[in-house]
Amino acid sequence: MRRTLRLLASVKPARYLEPGTQTGLAGVYTHSSPRSALLYLYTHTLEKLKAFPEHSVYRQSVEALTKHRLAIVEASKPAGYDEWAERARKLIAENPGQFNVSASGRIDGAQAHRITIGGKEFLVRHIPPEKDQRYQEWDGEIDEGPELEGARTEEERKDQVLLATRKPLEEVKQIKWEDEPQLTADQISEIENKIGAGLIEEVIEVAEGEVGLIDKMLQAKVWESLEEKPAEGQWKYFERK
Repeated sequence: MRRTLRLLASVKPARYLEPGTQTGLAGVYTHSSPRSALLYLYTHTLEKLKAFPEHSVYRQSVEALTKHRLAIVEASKPAGYDEWAERARKLIAENPGQFNVSASGRIDGAQAHRITIGGKEFLVRHIPPEKDQRYQEWDGEIDEGPELEGARTEEERKDQVLLATRKPLEEVKQIKWEDEPQLTADQISEIENKIGAGLIEEVIEVAEGEVGLIDKMLQAKVWESLEEKPAEGQWKYFERK
């Protein structure tokens, strides 16, 4: 597995993992920005947990584990991160319109917008995968014939309003975004060892699942008492007698 291969990095000045390469686990590939992904997911988790009562055991346990792992990730910074962050903040301040959902559309589908969670600001980017030109002859859109004439229904006229108000994608200013400095293989291995939950890609998958689970747990109101009270001694299976 990849963990074994990382031991070879000790004889080199620095080694970086190539995004998209195999990790040794089927269907799990090397993440491009694991540190920023975990910072965003853990901060989002802590913010969503605030909707639970403080006495909720679920909130207390998840909050404690998340804060512990967040501290581990925050403590490991790639070289040049602070300088990069300063340049990124300056770029966003100079081009605020390019980092909002309403103004981030581009012809190639790329998007970038700011999200503030728990007093921290994150830049969420969507970079569409490269398309094979061999499949560009027909995009699957059904030809519905020429445009209809005459009166339109109210629902059909909604599209006409969008045509008059939206900003042409061709006029969006293109800015060059500098990628975040990456952690070395040794730094990632150190994070994995401290968290102790497998590869960092596995940790990310667990964090993503927790963010989605919180909504279901909140909807179920897991902090409330059971509708059917358990029988006396029902939860004492494994206690020493």
